[in-house]
Amino acid sequence: MKKDYPLIKKQDRAIYETIVEETARQTEGLELIPSENYTSPAVMEAMGSVLTNKYSEGYAGKRYYNGNEFIDEIERTAIERAKKLFKVEHVNVQPYSGSPANLAVYLACCQPGDVVLGLNLPDGGHLTHGWKVSATGIFYRTLPYHVRKDGKIDIDEVRKLAKQHKPKLIWAGATAYEFKYDYSEFAKIADEVGAYLAVDIAHIAGLIIAGAHPDPVPHAHIVTTTTHKTLRGPRGGMIMVTKRGLKKDPDLASKVDKGVFPGLQGGPHDHQTAAIAIALKEAATPEFKRYGKQIVANAKALAKSLKKHGMTLVGGGTENHLLRIDVSPIYGPGGGIFGSDALEVAGMTANKNTVPNDPGTPFYPSGIRIGTPALTTRGMKEKEMEKVGEWIARAIKAVGTYHLPSDNKERAAYIAKFHADSRKNKELLKIREEIRKFTKKFPLPHEKKR
Repeated sequence: MKKDYPLIKKQDRAIYETIVEETARQTEGLELIPSENYTSPAVMEAMGSVLTNKYSEGYAGKRYYNGNEFIDEIERTAIERAKKLFKVEHVNVQPYSGSPANLAVYLACCQPGDVVLGLNLPDGGHLTHGWKVSATGIFYRTLPYHVRKDGKIDIDEVRKLAKQHKPKLIWAGATAYEFKYDYSEFAKIADEVGAYLAVDIAHIAGLIIAGAHPDPVPHAHIVTTTTHKTLRGPRGGMIMVTKRGLKKDPDLASKVDKGVFPGLQGGPHDHQTAAIAIALKEAATPEFKRYGKQIVANAKALAKSLKKHGMTLVGGGTENHLLRIDVSPIYGPGGGIFGSDALEVAGMTANKNTVPNDPGTPFYPSGIRIGTPALTTRGMKEKEMEKVGEWIARAIKAVGTYHLPSDNKERAAYIAKFHADSRKNKELLKIREEIRKFTKKFPLPHEKKR
């Protein structure tokens, strides 16, 4: 690390030191957040290239600025690689990230006030699928559907709501959902009411490419994704229009493009586009397919270990890359903050998250969301997941005496004391040292010999 970033070190010591500290955090800890991953050195190199200097408002061959002949070539390359990889008719690679991509779908398919269905956020849905504080819930009439007691989507409720309210757009996809999707059922419902079906695969794009998760493309009109997470690219987004989408609406591709620009964005981030193109090339390899399958195998092994060590899992396990631990049996309602912070002290990064029928609130949820994409990128397999599950359980139990006060006025002081106490907890510090030694065997991609 000391020989990296020499110009930053010379010009801005404060930022350099912070990068060094963040690198150490990533290197010496276990990244369990399922929406985070490690890019290849080539992807990072593109993100720091001269492409960041260019302004390219518009689309390839139709720019508002001159000097874009090479940028056009990069964007066309990214588009063609995505079309081939996902087997779709049209791709827009300009969205800055997943949320702008999803909002562009609303602009393409709906008018303000139109009815939209999406998975309820506390049940695992995403903000941009219509949650009330999101722009998507403010400007559109959004109705949530839910999961059943077993954690699976209540498809009967989706059909009932669709028939009753005749939505213009139906979202399938989630930010915290452990099961495979039955896209054909969503497609039938959309057809029954004349709605567009948009599938958000931000979390599972890499699994779909690897053949480790069902493919929505034959069933959806539009597919959106981020390019990080399981796709292992830079932070960015894509919108894909399928053959089925163009059959429903021959102008859908142009509507999507207009939704992105000029609807929401100005010039694209050209360095990001190049990095997306590189990631798509990497994703087309046999090695990546093995990687995607290993993510799922690791998640199932981690679930087995967690249950062995006394943890309660939403849905009893997982069918993809993601798990949610219900910590209410340990901390009571709203105790996700204790579990996620304890993991951080112990050298593991996760996030507090709602669970179905959560007795807490979205701000004080009763679960912890974890996943295996980043661990798998580092080369860990089922054997290592057994140990990771043990560490997670030990860390959660190490602060098991804490319970969130029911009186809101008491919470701030109680949580502050917990923070102070947990950072001196001998068991958590012991786990942290064990993990620090363990991670030396699993370097990050940029640390490996090139």
